[in-house]
Amino acid sequence: MDFFEKAYHGTPPWDIGRAQREFVQLEESGDIRGSILDVGCGKGDNALFLADHGHEVWGLDSVPSVIGIARERAETRNLAATFLVHDSLQLASIGRTFDTVIDSGFFHTLSDPERPVYAENLHAVLRSEGSYFMLAFSELEPGGYGPRRVTQQEIREAFSSGWHINWIRPAVFESRTRPEGSRAWLSSITRI
Repeated sequence: MDFFEKAYHGTPPWDIGRAQREFVQLEESGDIRGSILDVGCGKGDNALFLADHGHEVWGLDSVPSVIGIARERAETRNLAATFLVHDSLQLASIGRTFDTVIDSGFFHTLSDPERPVYAENLHAVLRSEGSYFMLAFSELEPGGYGPRRVTQQEIREAFSSGWHINWIRPAVFESRTRPEGSRAWLSSITRI
């Protein structure tokens, strides 16, 4: 059993029971457009929020039990959303493309060798000129708990070829264990 399967035997800190505020604001501002892929979707809170706002949404996660929960939530709320158990380092095998990809805390779980694999797979599933929005813990957040921290330079290096970084701005990653949230980077990156 991997880390994420174990974490979902309880309620992990990132499972806040609603969409992350940063993605709500992106949808409200019109930055999130068209069909959406939510990578590492967990129980589907971000995906279901976006489906409720009229988007065609697919959510992927490697933990079968949380995909089951996401599917049940979609059915209960009468929302059309597709949830799949899938390896996020093999996105290319999905066989389709999306207008927007969102990532709420997945990138910061990747090892250095996994980052280029992920970027390459994202490139395969994002339409040309499509948008990738990533929320990841910032190196400005003190250590001692939670995931690996990410610097702006690491983001720029991971998306240096075939991508245009529109902006990287300070953000808050909400959690159940830190009422004030954690310092994060929210990145807007376009596939070219």
